[in-house]
Amino acid sequence: MKVSIRRICLFILGFILIVGISSQSRPAYSTEAGDRIAEVEQLWRGQYETYFGNQLVGTPLTAEQISATLGRLNSETDKNFALIYAFPQSEELELLLVIPETPSVRVTVPEAGQQELLEVANEFKTAVSRPTGARRDLTSAKQLYDWLIAPLEPQLQAQNIDTLILCGGAILRSLPFAALHDGQQFLVEKYNLGLVPAFNLINQQHSNFRNEKVLAMGASEFQAMPTLYAVPLELSTITQDIWQSEVFLNQEFTLSNLAEQLESGEFGIVHLATHAQFRPGTPENSYIQLWQNDKLTLDQLRQLDWSELPVELLVLSACQTALGDRQAELGFAGLAFQAGVKSSVASLWQVSDLGTLALMREFYWQLANPEVTTKTEALRRTQIAMLSGNVRIEDGQIFTSAGILPLPEDLEQFQNLDLSAPYYWSAFTLIGSPW
Repeated sequence: MKVSIRRICLFILGFILIVGISSQSRPAYSTEAGDRIAEVEQLWRGQYETYFGNQLVGTPLTAEQISATLGRLNSETDKNFALIYAFPQSEELELLLVIPETPSVRVTVPEAGQQELLEVANEFKTAVSRPTGARRDLTSAKQLYDWLIAPLEPQLQAQNIDTLILCGGAILRSLPFAALHDGQQFLVEKYNLGLVPAFNLINQQHSNFRNEKVLAMGASEFQAMPTLYAVPLELSTITQDIWQSEVFLNQEFTLSNLAEQLESGEFGIVHLATHAQFRPGTPENSYIQLWQNDKLTLDQLRQLDWSELPVELLVLSACQTALGDRQAELGFAGLAFQAGVKSSVASLWQVSDLGTLALMREFYWQLANPEVTTKTEALRRTQIAMLSGNVRIEDGQIFTSAGILPLPEDLEQFQNLDLSAPYYWSAFTLIGSPW
């Protein structure tokens, strides 16, 4: 009789455990994962082609070919890449994972339906886009981490992954992934992070970007937009000592001059320090502000033939994206693809003028570091330096790894600024090729 009761108890306990586990998201290893990746790639490629009006040629890579490409890039960069697709659907969130030399993984998260995901994502974006918001309440940052990263973490840890390539659908294309939080750390403290519109829409070749010449252009004065007081110092400081460069400010920052400089073929990095807007609607609604009333709209980008150079990196240092708008998200996430450049760095919201100056000074110093092999690594090191307080503004001076930079007289009123909040560093996103 005792044995029977014991067996019944064990059976009930086992049943409870099985039900408990099955109610959570679990990886599904199957041949269907590879087919599903091909479907998602084709779907999102089509969305960007439609939005930008560009029809691509060539046969897209399969999941197996993507995995092999990541394996090659692992060897070339000494990094361990993982590609994560996050596909929001009405009743669930679908996650797909590609890691070299391992089976593709498909995970569904039923508690993260599209509406639930939208609500938490909007709450999260609102919090991190305020100087003190995300530090006080990490609830939404933790919830998104639990939905988007935690279900795949066993595989990421087993393969010693250090770089995540994030490919998101609607809602997620303008998510500041760096500020997701596991309860102990921000995501950027654990991984290098890069955003891609689709893997088949990025340049898959790694090259040395440290020998490139920088074209630094920008505007500090505008007719109908806020003054960017720190832009002159930003343009001069990022190009001092380390990088060969040409600098053009205000009256010299015109569309014709930009086109002329690009046509020279001298520049592998283009840094534009000015306002930029990713707005709802068609690509011509989104633009980069040049001198006075001159604008470079998103649909005009490809007309400059960046891809003929080719440009390794396009940096926009004062962007603003309409959070939650799907067309604005397509414009932001498709920036490198539309411009025809290999990679781009842009911000999801307009960070403080001085905060951007400090970040860019650190970023270019990290980009030139011989130990850094990918652009995502340079951005991660920059963001961690800000998060840890190593990059800061104190007593009228900017402290970075590149040294101490005194503020000029017109900026001396900003004596101290704590740049550790996600507001200052998580807005900046690497888009396109992470390497």
